[in-house]
Amino acid sequence: MLREILSDAIRYWEPRRIVYNLVLSAVVIAWLVLTWPRFRVAFTLQALLLLLMLAAGLPRWLLKFGGGSYDDYAICRSSKVVTRPSC
Repeated sequence: MLREILSDAIRYWEPRRIVYNLVLSAVVIAWLVLTWPRFRVAFTLQALLLLLMLAAGLPRWLLKFGGGSYDDYAICRSSKVVTRPSC
């Protein structure tokens, strides 16, 4: 029963996830453009390098220290999804 519910939820959400991510990205970019004078001060070379280090290091840290969430666990255990190596 639970596997069927999770499988249905995954089948429903996955095609819509791309549209959701595109809309979310558009909102973030619009917010950045509309409030640019406030952000201009924060965009320094040092800040951008720090963001790059965080973006590169955070996924490794999460994988190393088991930062998986409940939804990842549920997706990995669903019968309709091909199991990922991290599961």
